[in-house]
Amino acid sequence: MTEQTPDRQPASTPATAGQAALARAVVELEEHVAQRGWDAPVTVFALVRTAAALAQDPELAEVLDDAALAEARRDPQALTMIEQENLPAAADLEDLLGQLAWPQAVDGAALTVERVVLPPKAEQEAAKIHDAQERLAFLSSRSDREDMRIVVGVLRTGESWCAVRSRAQDSADRVVSGDALVPGLIEALGSTLV
Repeated sequence: MTEQTPDRQPASTPATAGQAALARAVVELEEHVAQRGWDAPVTVFALVRTAAALAQDPELAEVLDDAALAEARRDPQALTMIEQENLPAAADLEDLLGQLAWPQAVDGAALTVERVVLPPKAEQEAAKIHDAQERLAFLSSRSDREDMRIVVGVLRTGESWCAVRSRAQDSADRVVSGDALVPGLIEALGSTLV
């Protein structure tokens, strides 16, 4: 994992201009979601290159703020995030992602999700509990649990970036980010862009 410095810039350098734009978008998205607080539902965002979207639809400039417009002028890779409302009903995150597909005009996707992380022994105990309510009660009662907020972004071109915040260390300067922190989630989100 790559530690964030206090100014929230990734300690590692993104490999491409597209990944740098994605890293900025994911960090901004994590800040946005953090303002909503904990115990939030899964959120999904379409990512579009702002400059390309403006070239296709100049009226978009009327809904973007000055900072987004200035960034699009400086960086053709800059991304605009569009929160998706009315997501399909789904039994779990895997089911939700299996129902998503994006048109070619969408350059990438991002999602936020909260997860409980337990020590390996507790994970094994939880896996043996088949009743969802009983498993949730078990997880909620554990003093060694760690609540995590995960933000993952992927681009159609293959780049990814993640940001992870712990409830126990709920501070912007403690957010961890990097390109491959949550490989399974990166792969599942990336499959929605195929």
